[in-house]
Amino acid sequence: MIPEIRMNALVGMRVHLVGVKGAGMAALAEILVKAGALVSGSDTEEVFFTDGVLEQAGIAPLVGFSAEHLDENTSLIIYSTAYDPKKNPELVSAATRNIPILSYPEAVGLLTKEKLSLLVTGTHGKTTTSALLAEVLRKGGLDPSAIIGGRVRDWKGNALSGTGTYFVLEADEYQNKLPHYAPFAVILTSVDWDHPDFFPDFESYKRVFAEFVRRIPRHGVLVYCNDSAAVTEIAKEAICEKRSYGFHEDSDFVIRNHETIEASEGDREGEKQQFDIFSEGISLGRFSLRLAGKHNAQNATAVVALARWLKVPKDAIAHGLASFLGTSRRFEYIGERNGALVYDDYAHHPEELRATLAAFRALYPDRRLTAIFHPHTFSRTKALLSEFSQSFDMADRVLVLPVYGSARETEKSVSSADLVEEINRYVPLKAEFMENIKAVVEELEGSMGKEDLIVTFGAGNVWEIGIKLVRKNSRDHKK
Repeated sequence: MIPEIRMNALVGMRVHLVGVKGAGMAALAEILVKAGALVSGSDTEEVFFTDGVLEQAGIAPLVGFSAEHLDENTSLIIYSTAYDPKKNPELVSAATRNIPILSYPEAVGLLTKEKLSLLVTGTHGKTTTSALLAEVLRKGGLDPSAIIGGRVRDWKGNALSGTGTYFVLEADEYQNKLPHYAPFAVILTSVDWDHPDFFPDFESYKRVFAEFVRRIPRHGVLVYCNDSAAVTEIAKEAICEKRSYGFHEDSDFVIRNHETIEASEGDREGEKQQFDIFSEGISLGRFSLRLAGKHNAQNATAVVALARWLKVPKDAIAHGLASFLGTSRRFEYIGERNGALVYDDYAHHPEELRATLAAFRALYPDRRLTAIFHPHTFSRTKALLSEFSQSFDMADRVLVLPVYGSARETEKSVSSADLVEEINRYVPLKAEFMENIKAVVEELEGSMGKEDLIVTFGAGNVWEIGIKLVRKNSRDHKK
């Protein structure tokens, strides 16, 4: 049975988080600290962007997992679903001592019941869209709470703990966490088959989203991307009010007159695109974004649609969009070396790679684009091998690192060499296998020049390459 924990009951309570460095877990830790809880946590030695977030919150993660990390005053355990309650020594000890235990989605699910929850879900775009939504609400004076799955550059963290009515959550579908959350409003950005280690086929994957939108109450709203056939199919399941958005002309919020602003020398963080949004044939104005790519125009329009439903002042919406700096590891500019531009991006799914590379090509049409890809999980790489091989059309060269496997995976039935072979079937010699990060750095640092654009892609530690290339201190890199 899930303990009924309320935020106003956490003052002085000692709460221990197992796997505290996870993006969602670190954000939850921030919120718990601000609610007055005494928070501790444990995790591996591996460095994550959340190390800085936790440091700001006054939390020093304990290294490794041991029953000794729990003291006699520990009142509640919250654990990342990356860890097995039957095998993790801290969770095993807590169970024998009858300390209440919540998984991350169970704990966050309780938070969604305390406020009006605005949940952003879908295969792609969750982090950017949820962060942008929370920032627009903040600019509108609504003082929201939020948990985002990446570091929001405007906040220097990935959580907000506001006193307002709304709670914005990046709602991850993996391991089917969605049933734990109580939605008031939902943005559904996209649906492309992912996480094949958990969802055996596309139908099972779509089903979790369909079941989720059915639970939006009649007085709530579903905002969904009308440019995706899978999304529009799922939207039919909702019984609440619906608002569609996209480039498609029969959308409720239509994107028109889209214009990419080519990046200029010395202004890598500036405006990157403009577009008009029309609703019921009436222009809502021309909007600008510092985020690149048509996919981010879609994400921003989703935010506009929901913000208008929430009656956020239109000036606050436009200002929130125009000033938003984005989230770390999403089209993040790292620096220059010998005139070459170096960026980093979290994309690790074929559709994400395709959209992000198209955005880079639009911004830098004359640069030689080298994509460095770190495949994430053997199951995803195997299931989507053909799709991955065709997702690098906009790149001139592709360097592929060994697969970054999940700790849960035991079968290594595919390799990066297989992906390289598939890419080269379409364009011979376009892709090359690289043994490790050091090999990539050595390959590039002596040859990169002012005609180059170098982008690292992946959910693992591929970002370290950019830091090494531009010779930054990795401690200062807030991904």
